[in-house]
Amino acid sequence: MFALPSKAVRRRRALCTAAAIDRLVDDRVAGVRGLPEADRRRHAEHLAELVALAQAYRHFGKGWIGKRELDRRSAAATRRLTALRLAVPSAAHLTDGD
Repeated sequence: MFALPSKAVRRRRALCTAAAIDRLVDDRVAGVRGLPEADRRRHAEHLAELVALAQAYRHFGKGWIGKRELDRRSAAATRRLTALRLAVPSAAHLTDGD
């Protein structure tokens, strides 16, 4: 049988996850300026949601919220990110007949 990670390990991992999300956002934010207006808004909303997710992980890592609240916030962020993704019509696929 295996033991679950200690609270300190879970908190440290949460802080590492928050830092990884922050790096991802930092890498992508500069590219948003070069996008057309409609795409810029959508990408900015996506990045803002990732920032909120990183904040939830940071709050858990510092002991300000519990695991249940982190799970709730993560699930809400996932739903909002999915909604943002689904709101964009997919590109038309061209075939040889087109």
